[in-house]
Amino acid sequence: MTVNPRLPANGTLLLRGLIRHCARCGSGHLFRRWLLMVADCPRCGLHFEREEGFFLGAIVVNIAITELAIVLAMAIGFGVTLPDPPVVKLAIATGTLAFLTPFVVYPFTKTMWTAVDLMMRRSLGESYPGANQPGFQSKS
Repeated sequence: MTVNPRLPANGTLLLRGLIRHCARCGSGHLFRRWLLMVADCPRCGLHFEREEGFFLGAIVVNIAITELAIVLAMAIGFGVTLPDPPVVKLAIATGTLAFLTPFVVYPFTKTMWTAVDLMMRRSLGESYPGANQPGFQSKS
């Protein structure tokens, strides 16, 4: 199947990443299991892990989202229960949130990070179709 090699608008790239689809072509089914991503897009052949450590950015975004969720949960929890907040219950709730959030969010941050990478590379003026760089070698 041939895919238009031109990249869509930045908003489209990000929206595709938000729903765990390939940012370049919009194809789904990028995960074998919740945390196990395929190496290449089944439709356009985009190689996702362009280099060793590529998904460190996704991990950083994941940590930031987790920390934001914890802070919001604590703020809402204390704000709703003042003047006598149940500190132990809030600690258990936010601890559980801190444990579960990274697992829930990680697949989304991986596809979003791929979209951000495509956006950054376009802004740097790099060529995409057939370029001799890892990650941009289309299926023949």
